[in-house]
Amino acid sequence: MKTIAVLTAALAVLMAAGCSSVRTRLAHGRVPDVIDEKPEKSSYYEAIGIGAGDPALATETQRRSLARDAAIVKAQYELLSMIKGVELDGGYTVSKAISMDSKLATRVHDSIRGARVLKSEFTADGGCMVTVRLPKEELRRGTGLALP
Repeated sequence: MKTIAVLTAALAVLMAAGCSSVRTRLAHGRVPDVIDEKPEKSSYYEAIGIGAGDPALATETQRRSLARDAAIVKAQYELLSMIKGVELDGGYTVSKAISMDSKLATRVHDSIRGARVLKSEFTADGGCMVTVRLPKEELRRGTGLALP
C-alpha cells in the first residue's frame, strides 16, 4: 500500500513537470476577458478549448468530466480550422486539398484527434479550459502533406 502511494505521488510530480511548459490561462478560477494566443509555433500548432458541464448533473466529477470532454472537442475544432487555412506548395490550402481527397480528410482528422492535451484547467464555476498541441512533424507523417 505504501508503494502505491509513493508511485502515485511520483507520477503526479512527473505529470506536473511535463505540463509546466504550458502557462496557466485562468486567473483566480475565471476565464480571462482577453486570451492571447499564438497558435502556430515553429514546430507545432496549439489551440485552446473552453467547455462547460451540465449544472443539473449530480456530482462535481460528472460536471468536470463533461466540461473537459467539451473543451477537448472545441480545441480539436480550433486545430482543424487552423490547419485548413495552411497554404501548401502551389498556392493550395489544406482545405482545398481535403476537398479533393477524402482519404486525406480522414488522415487530417485522425491526426487532430491524436493531438496531445497538455493542460486541463477547471474554472470556479465548473467549466474547463484545455490546451492541446499537435507537432507539425506528426501532422506531416500522418497526412503526407508538405507543410511549411
